Amino acid sequence: MLRLTCPYCGVTGEETEFHPGGEAHLTRSGPGATDEAFRDYLFQRRNPRGVHFERWHHQYGCGKWFHAARCTLTLEVFGTYTAQTAVIPEHIIDAIQSRRTDWRPET
Repeated sequence: MLRLTCPYCGVTGEETEFHPGGEAHLTRSGPGATDEAFRDYLFQRRNPRGVHFERWHHQYGCGKWFHAARCTLTLEVFGTYTAQTAVIPEHIIDAIQSRRTDWRPET
């Protein structure tokens, strides 16, 4: 079971206190987007083995959305950070690289 910490209110709980919201750091398609871009936004998601960045909602707490970095193979959580963060924070990258020396952030 995942144990996540909400970066807003600081509560640490099991995943049942939170609700997953899919992949983080997606580029949203606006009203002027092509059909292909909108299709890709809706249906083309990464599903990696290993490090993955996801959105989570603190459903039974403060009610805010945040991002979590975790491993899809081991369920290890590397850290959480606010949803308004556009780039992955350095402390999250450092936490991942300290445990997965071969991992590099995508550019």
